[in-house]
Amino acid sequence: MKKITILLIFLIATSTYSQNFDSAISYLDFVAEQQEGITKKMWRYTKAIAHGRSDRNVESKRKSLLKTLDRAISKIRKASGYQDNVFKDQLLKRLQFNKDLLNNEYAKIIDMKAVAEQSYDAMEAYMLAQELADKKMEEIQEEYEANYYAFAAKHNINIIESESDLGKKMAISNEVFGYYKKMYLIYFKVYINEVYLMDALNNKDINAIQQNANALSESAKEGLEILNAVENYKNDKSVMMATKKAFEFFIDEADNKVNILTDFLVLNEDLEKAQATLEKTPQRKRTKEQIDSYNAMVKDFNKAVKQYNKTNVDLNKRRESIINSLNIVNQKFLDKHIPND
Repeated sequence: MKKITILLIFLIATSTYSQNFDSAISYLDFVAEQQEGITKKMWRYTKAIAHGRSDRNVESKRKSLLKTLDRAISKIRKASGYQDNVFKDQLLKRLQFNKDLLNNEYAKIIDMKAVAEQSYDAMEAYMLAQELADKKMEEIQEEYEANYYAFAAKHNINIIESESDLGKKMAISNEVFGYYKKMYLIYFKVYINEVYLMDALNNKDINAIQQNANALSESAKEGLEILNAVENYKNDKSVMMATKKAFEFFIDEADNKVNILTDFLVLNEDLEKAQATLEKTPQRKRTKEQIDSYNAMVKDFNKAVKQYNKTNVDLNKRRESIINSLNIVNQKFLDKHIPND
């Protein structure tokens, strides 16, 4: 099967059929008319995914596509087939499958998106669900095309096939999205470790912080090696470079900055314990050494809190800048390589 989903068909009769709905050619023209509306809406749906800025817009285009499918199914079902209903039933099967796919698998994919942000395995499953849904769509299209040509051959109709502009655009979008998904999964496998690190920092869990910092550093370094082996799409290095910058930030954060944060958390914990001990000790029983030790810890804490706050502010600013930059680059990549007309 061709990778494109749209075919521009020119029908040439080799036997004498009258140009009315009772001829094989007029029936194929009727079918092509229904398909044209569907493919235009499918392209708008694809463009919404590529160039849209919100899930709401994507969902709106999906619902619009479903309405067009419903209208086509209704028209074909009400119309008579040519001579028999074999090809008509095959066509309805394909359209109903596409409708079910958009109502079920693709709808589930959209619902999975929020869940996918929580773990690498979930994100991988999300990407796989998209691939399986696309594969099913291709399989049913292949079956339909075979039935289409069989119907034409049965009625002595020659099909002169030419790839349409819309078909070319759909083929390009498939390639671009394939590269984008591959790159994003490489990034996400590293990024999720930083999510776990942030959770550990928020919980002030020293052991978890150290473990997740090590995991982040290791995965980011592995990610850089993987990126070096990935071929750029049409020599466009933008996504590659932006992803590398993100990984370099994660490595610096894990290797050079997390220890500043953990040192402060340890010092804070020790100070709280010393304060609790001091408060439990009656004033007349407090020793000079005990008071001096506590005062020294307070002095170290006041110094450390400034460094802790500065480090946190710096990391937050850099993280926001890096991730925003990557998101912008990803969107520009899709805008650049997927047609928007």
